[in-house]
Amino acid sequence: MEADMTCPGCGAPMRLQADKDYLVCDYCGTMHFPDPNPDGVRVLGEPSEALCPRCSVALVHASVSGERILYCNQCHGMLIGMEIFLAVTDELRSHVSSTEYGARQPDWEDLHRRSLCPQCKQEMDTHPYCGPGNVIIDSCENCSVNWLDAGELQRIVRAPDRNYAIAIDEDERDRQFLKSQS
Repeated sequence: MEADMTCPGCGAPMRLQADKDYLVCDYCGTMHFPDPNPDGVRVLGEPSEALCPRCSVALVHASVSGERILYCNQCHGMLIGMEIFLAVTDELRSHVSSTEYGARQPDWEDLHRRSLCPQCKQEMDTHPYCGPGNVIIDSCENCSVNWLDAGELQRIVRAPDRNYAIAIDEDERDRQFLKSQS
């Protein structure tokens, strides 16, 4: 979608609504919610001033689970604020119906990459993500953002969650205990 999208109702230009995941027509008031792509990203199309740390093209405004992010239309990487990262992954996990997960080790060579933060231009910290999914992410503590390469968000979302597995094990233990008491 282009930043100069026109309203399907009246043909007037549409603009990105601040902190929302839709475009609005100032002339007739029509709201447009772009369809999410296969990664669950709703690309809003308006370019930002930030450049992709992988391919150096302008990141565009987008949203995931109703939360605003910056997204690269070329490499499909995304810049997600640390304050919303957990909420986004939890929301996406709540909609995953398949338990299919192809576990794989991260590419440990990725630990040697050097990336500049799209916001402050300082070197980001490249490290294994401490949650599920076996991915290596880039973080900027100064700007409170995480950079995820294409597919990494879905790997995190679809990976078995240790806390969820522990809760299931505890429920089963409780059922076994109650059964032994009767």
